[in-house]
Amino acid sequence: MSRARIVDGVIAAGVAAALLVAGLSGPRPAEFAVLGYAFLVAGGLALAARRRAPIAVLAATAGCALGYQAAGFEVPVVAYLFAVYAAVRTGHRVAAVVASVLMLAGVPLALLASGLHDAGEAFTQSRDVLQLAWLIAAGAAGEALRQAERRADEAERTREETARRRADEERLHIARELHDSLTHQISVIKVQAEVAVHLARKRGEDVPGALLAIRDAGREAARELRATLEALREDDQDPPRGLGDVPELVRRARSAGLDARLTIEGRRDDVPAAVGRTAYRIVQESLTNIARHAAAATASVRIDHRPGALVIRVDDDGQATVDTAPVPGVGLLGMRERVTALGGELLAEPRREGGFSVRAELPVDPA
Repeated sequence: MSRARIVDGVIAAGVAAALLVAGLSGPRPAEFAVLGYAFLVAGGLALAARRRAPIAVLAATAGCALGYQAAGFEVPVVAYLFAVYAAVRTGHRVAAVVASVLMLAGVPLALLASGLHDAGEAFTQSRDVLQLAWLIAAGAAGEALRQAERRADEAERTREETARRRADEERLHIARELHDSLTHQISVIKVQAEVAVHLARKRGEDVPGALLAIRDAGREAARELRATLEALREDDQDPPRGLGDVPELVRRARSAGLDARLTIEGRRDDVPAAVGRTAYRIVQESLTNIARHAAAATASVRIDHRPGALVIRVDDDGQATVDTAPVPGVGLLGMRERVTALGGELLAEPRREGGFSVRAELPVDPA
């Protein structure tokens, strides 16, 4: 049970007890006494649902207030004041005004039904200034708190937008710095190495292994840098990727020549957006690594919806073996950071039967 519900329950029980004590301490009409006590208690207990169903609670407390007044109990409409406050706070101002007008119009009828007042007294009590003042105060308190919460939400939203804008500016600044400082140097290294390899082969000379390693490293560094710059310059206005985009990733992998298969199991309940984005990135990075490094013919992507967790597994039949320890690259480190940030676990290692396996378990409940 949430803390708010506990608080509402305590308040409801306290108001019900206060109303019952007020009813017991005042004049006790012999007729309909039990029914009046029931209305007193019910009106207070109804407040337990004031957050979940403010309109229903407004109607219930108004009905109970008229009920115990008709039974002869001259007890203030305390529960109804709480209901007015709750309804206005949740934005139901018109409903609160209409309900209050109807209840005030019904008070003379309830007092007449009690048999303790004549028509003049009933009409006078229905126009009691103090009662009207308490109703206005309850509504004003609810409206004031609603406006304060709205301003707080707007301020929080403004802070988030400012922080997001600053993060975007910093991200683009880093992209520009990387482009200006590294792209040219890496391109020079790559081009010079490729020219040296080409000239050596043209002269019929053996190409040194170190030179081939420099050429391959230059190509890989250029690809990684290009991918990093693209990620940094990614437009945040684009719709975020999630689980629904994973089939498209697998389809693209198949069109590129990899025999990729997707399996989705379990009940597909709502998955938090952050978990869906991380799952998409894991599959994307895994398929990219398979295409670049694994020399694999087949790959399988499995997404398993389990109670409280989402399990993603990507296997391939590439060249990795248990005897060759994988060297973590930027992509694998990024996957691990994403998974760890969500409180999940990531396992990336060669399979005993050959090939490589990436398995991530992400909690779908808030940590």
